[in-house]
Order: sequence, then C-alpha cells, then structure tokens
Amino acid sequence: MSVRFTGFETYDVRFPTSRERDGSDAMNPDPDYSAAYVILRTDDPAGHAGHGFAFTIGRGNDVQVAGIAALAPYVVGRTVAEVCDDMGGFFGLLTHDSQLRWLGPEKGVMQMAVAAVVNAAWDLAAKRAGLPLWKLLADLSPEAIVALVDFRYLSDALTPDEALDILRRNAGTRAQRETEIRATGFPAYTTSAGWLGYDDEKIRARVRSALADGFDHIKLKVGKDLEDDVRRCRIARSEMGAGPKLMVDANQTWDRDSAIAAIRRLAEFDLFWVEEPTSPDDVLAHAAIAHAVAPIKVATGEHAANRVTFKQLLQARAIGFAQIDAVRSGGVNDTIATMLLAAKFGVPVCPHAGGVGLCELVQHLAIFDYIAIGANLENRVLEFVDHLHEHFVDPVRVERAHYQVPLGPGFSSAMHAESIAAYTFPGGPAWREVSSPPLVGATAHATAAS
Repeated sequence: MSVRFTGFETYDVRFPTSRERDGSDAMNPDPDYSAAYVILRTDDPAGHAGHGFAFTIGRGNDVQVAGIAALAPYVVGRTVAEVCDDMGGFFGLLTHDSQLRWLGPEKGVMQMAVAAVVNAAWDLAAKRAGLPLWKLLADLSPEAIVALVDFRYLSDALTPDEALDILRRNAGTRAQRETEIRATGFPAYTTSAGWLGYDDEKIRARVRSALADGFDHIKLKVGKDLEDDVRRCRIARSEMGAGPKLMVDANQTWDRDSAIAAIRRLAEFDLFWVEEPTSPDDVLAHAAIAHAVAPIKVATGEHAANRVTFKQLLQARAIGFAQIDAVRSGGVNDTIATMLLAAKFGVPVCPHAGGVGLCELVQHLAIFDYIAIGANLENRVLEFVDHLHEHFVDPVRVERAHYQVPLGPGFSSAMHAESIAAYTFPGGPAWREVSSPPLVGATAHATAAS
C-alpha cells in the first residue's frame, strides 16, 4: 500500500522579540520573529512528517499562513513517493500553476509559501532516507542535482550543461571536503552584537562576548542615522582591533546616491561588506554602488525573490557575496539554482540566517554548497543569531564560531509541539501574557484527506 499525504497543518507562530529589540534594524525597529509553519502529515507507519516554514517579523504572518494553506490541494492525497522521489517535478507543480502564478509569478507571499511546502517535503525526504538534508543532497549525482533546477529564464547565464560541468568538476573530491567539514565545522559570523535597538554599552559587551567566543566576523546594523552609524562602528572597531572583519547591514534604507555617500563615510572602519544598501529589487543601483565603493564589496540576497534576481545581480557584477535565504526564493530547489549561478560567476555564497529557524535550515545548504558546488571556504561565512534555537527539535550547535555539522535526519526544521502551542498567535499562552499584543491574525488551519 502506498504511503500518502493525509494532512496539511498550518500555524501562525510568533515570538515577542520586539520586547528586547532583538532583531531590530533601520527598516524594522520592532520585529516579532515569526514562522508561518506547515506540517505535512502522512500515513507512514514510521510516523514521518515534513516540517517547513516561512519567516516573517510579525504582522502579516497570518497572510503568509493563508498563502501556505492555499497549496494544500497540491499535497494532500498524493503519494509520498511521487513527491519525494521527484522534487524537481514537485517544485514545478507548485510554481507553474496557471492561476497561482498570477499572484507572483515566483515572488512575494506565494513564492515564500512554495518555499515552506517544498522545504517541508525535503525534510520528509531526508527523514525517509535517514539522513540530514545536506548529506542527502551531497550524495546525489550531478545529473540528479541538475534535475532539481528550473532553468527557465537562466539559459543566458547558466545552462544545464554548464551546471553539470561545475558539479562534475567537484564530484571526485566531495568525500574529502565532507571529511574536512565534519571535523572543522562551517565558519560563522554573528549579528547578535549589533542590533540597531541596542545601546552603546550593550554593543560593547556583545562585541567582547563574540570575540571571546571565537568570532572574527561581526556585523552591525546601520542606516537610520549616519553619524550614529559612525559612532557605533567606531565602538565596535575599537573593541575588535584591526584583525577581525566588520560588516554592516543597512537593510535597504538608502537610495543609490545616499548609499554611496554613507559607505564612503564608513570606509574608515575597513568594512568586509555592506549588506542590502538599497532596494533588493534594484539591480542597477546595486551595480552602481558596487562600482563606486570598491574595493568594499556589496552583499545582498535575503530579499531576492527568485533565482532570476540573483542571475541579474551576478550578471551586472552588482554583488561580491550572494546571500541566499532558505525560505524566501522558493526553498531548496531555487537555492540550488542560485548556488550554481554563484559558482559560475565566482561569487562566494554567504547565507542569510537572521531569523527564527533560519540558522537551522541554511547550515544544511551551506554545507552542501561547500561539498558539491562552491568547493572552497574562502570568504565564506554563515550568519549566526543566538536566539530561539531552543524551540527546535534539532537546534544548531555553534562552537568556537563554527557550525557543527548536523547529523540528525531531516532539515532541522521541526519545532517542538510545545513551542508551537505556546506561541501560536493570538491564543497561545505566550501571547495571552502580553499586555498589548499586535493586531490579531489567523491562528491555525488543518486540511485532511477525506
């Protein structure tokens, strides 16, 4: 008897991080880190289920949940084998629907909904194989990896044959890199020292703590007030000394010319990169900024809607670092496309992970990229934000500023049932204790096979 998908549950899970200004930046001063969460239930006797989510920062998480729920008919009733054994086809099924595409195509709420469901299916596939996702992907043949990618709109920058060449070139040395990364872990940087809502003393203390923990890459939020940015960067650099790398993140607040002026003003602090200096959709402005502020490099990608945006950023030489996001641009499949594009253009992939559960997900993608695609660690660091990991069944482990390779089966995406119950908005106990909760949104939905 074939194992089938029998249920599709969604939850509006929010954490009140705005209380302490954790996650605050120039564009988003009071975020409540949130997950529009989905569980794909099956009738597998082993009890396997797929877990996925889209990351938001509070209000609107209910809208994202509704977008995910709209995809239930594409899952419930199907056999697990027809989905998990053809993940390229499943990705195409969700992204090529003739009516849902009108809501994108391949961007916004529905693209993130696709990411949540696709990632949940990958979580299930890895559990069925008894492997962590990075290992499941790293063991695929070059041909199988290429079959996961939708090359529509990419052929002017990357063809399937070119992708195969990249993967085949690195295939013979995969085992060597896997052994190495298991032993050393993947290098991390921290953002937890420099949220924009932190006062100067908290920044000093957090920078000192990060250095003591072995971090030699530290990121600060900037973009609200330039003189304030200068002061905060001076504080960080004075604590760090000349050796460690300092990055800044403007979170899209500048336009082209003000970005160039601000970056030149901050150049005295020897910046490793400037992140999201302007609108994530403005490829030409990114290119102009990158040219004007060189040798300081521009990093962006956490809000790139899809592989096509990354293609243009790379073609225009607009970024020096490609910041993939596990839940923004279509999930695992679209992310593999971006990693192959970045390899073609010689740009290191440094994933974004500044949100609930993102560290858990992108560690798998970064490790897979190192083993099978990018094949080196030069200028590659993975963001680490030290909060909310306790809500996950298989939380990240970071030691001496290195992600330790996850070994449990799946995508590390499953939250504890108790955390889902406690933080479901607005009725969960954590929100009933808040004196002035945000605007009320949806709570939970479930769809089951009849």
